[in-house]
Amino acid sequence: MRKYLIINSSECNKIDYNQVSITNETFLIKSLDETKTFVKWDTEEDPTFVADLIFKEGPYNNAEILEILQGPIWYDPSQHI
Repeated sequence: MRKYLIINSSECNKIDYNQVSITNETFLIKSLDETKTFVKWDTEEDPTFVADLIFKEGPYNNAEILEILQGPIWYDPSQHI
C-alpha cells in the first residue's frame, strides 16, 4: 500500500531517497508557494528519516493525497486553463 507524507520543503535535506519512490530533490512536487512537498513509499513501515522531521502531515493513502493536492495550497485552477 503506497503511503504519502507532506513535509516542509526546508526539511528536504533529511529525506533518505533510498527509502522513498523518488531518487532526489529535483523530482519533488512542491506546493504553489514552495513551502511544502511530499514523499511516497510502498512499505508498511514508515521510512526511518520520518522520525527526524519537525513538520509532517500524514501518512495518507492515494485517495487522500489526491484530494489534498486539489486544494488551494497545491492547485490553482487559473493556471490550468
